[in-house]
Amino acid sequence: MSPLLHRCIKQFINLSRQSSQIKPSAEVFERIPPYFQLSNGFNKENEKSASDLIQSMVVYEDFISDTEEKSILDEIEPYLKNLRYEFDHWDDAIHGYRETERLKWSSENTKILDRVRNLAFPPNVAQLKYVHILDLDKKGFIKPHIDAIRFCGDTIAGLSLLSNSIMRLVHDKNKDLSADIFLKRRSLYVMKDTARFDYTHEILSNEFSKFKDQLIIKDRRVSIICRNEPKPENKL
Repeated sequence: MSPLLHRCIKQFINLSRQSSQIKPSAEVFERIPPYFQLSNGFNKENEKSASDLIQSMVVYEDFISDTEEKSILDEIEPYLKNLRYEFDHWDDAIHGYRETERLKWSSENTKILDRVRNLAFPPNVAQLKYVHILDLDKKGFIKPHIDAIRFCGDTIAGLSLLSNSIMRLVHDKNKDLSADIFLKRRSLYVMKDTARFDYTHEILSNEFSKFKDQLIIKDRRVSIICRNEPKPENKL
């Protein structure tokens, strides 16, 4: 695995990918977004946990247009095509990916990224200058992990290009609490606070990629990820 991904991932090797299919919660919460599917582990006793998770993991569908998606891809494809997809790694944390970082963007794409940053981060929050570009092969997937607080702040914002996919969140200490998130193509997700620190996140392989009993086939997926700086005390 490349140093870039290593520095932002705390790997949970012992978590099983073959968890049971997530079904709607038996308890009805008032405001569950359509892109959210809560596990049966959420009930009235932990309704606050469900509310906290929903508020800390927000998806903005159709955040960019197809023209804007093409503009971003046109800029990064010349660099990505020179990289090979990697499928075998010593810790088996991620399967079928290639990645890079980018500091300078075209004026049009800078405007897009400014929209992402302005929505995801308050004005006084220091952000990582480099944008992380993660290209996941059709057969690729990302295993459960929590981004290390030493290298990343409390918010992660990601554009999903080229394909729909399912992100699964599982509570780090209570595996009964989980949720599947439908990341629609050209959507933006903003993960912070509870979702960022208390839940592992992963991108499901096509073998397990279902949402509300519907099969969601992931094709090649490119994510454009912005993060904020870690707290000074976490850098030590």
